[in-house]
Amino acid sequence: MIHLRALLTACFVLWGTVPLMAEEWESLFNGRDLTGWKAIDGPASSWHVEEGLLYCTGKGSGWLSTAKEYGNFELELEFRVPAGGNSGVFLRAPHEGNPAFAGMEIQVLDDYDAQYANLKPTQYCGSLYDVAPAQPRVTKKAGEWQKMRIVCDGTHVKVTLNGTQVVDADTSANPDKLETHPGLKRTTGYLGLQNHGSRLDYRNIRIRKL
Repeated sequence: MIHLRALLTACFVLWGTVPLMAEEWESLFNGRDLTGWKAIDGPASSWHVEEGLLYCTGKGSGWLSTAKEYGNFELELEFRVPAGGNSGVFLRAPHEGNPAFAGMEIQVLDDYDAQYANLKPTQYCGSLYDVAPAQPRVTKKAGEWQKMRIVCDGTHVKVTLNGTQVVDADTSANPDKLETHPGLKRTTGYLGLQNHGSRLDYRNIRIRKL
């Protein structure tokens, strides 16, 4: 008996429309050390691993980059911010320039801290920073673990925060942003975690290519 999947694949080949299957999930953090990561524009000593956590001390500056570049992907991670905590997840970023603009940034923030009360909608947690606001706002209080899922597929960026989709953006629909955000045009680049001067904990970081 011919396996059903093999038969379907054969049919797609005959029709000239073979579907592209997402690859298997790959862990980006082994829970033991910084293998697969590289500090950019700041000291590696700002980043540590402890009991399965990848955390930033908040000292120094810069960001932690993956060793590999990624184009279309689905990324999942968990993060925990302290009171007033600030960080970001960089997407398709180069190693030159500010990755929030030369690439893209998904904001990680303690939305409830008083110092952030008057930010723009595009600057709160889960937002495609300075481009597309996170709506609705579903962030948890400081000190709680939160889960983020990011999908980059061509010009589409989707963000799901704590089980709710908060961003569904088409980067090609923002031509007015290209001068300040040239990274919106990038199709590949590094992933990264931002050191924005505060302690930030990350865990369970994994990716699969689309």
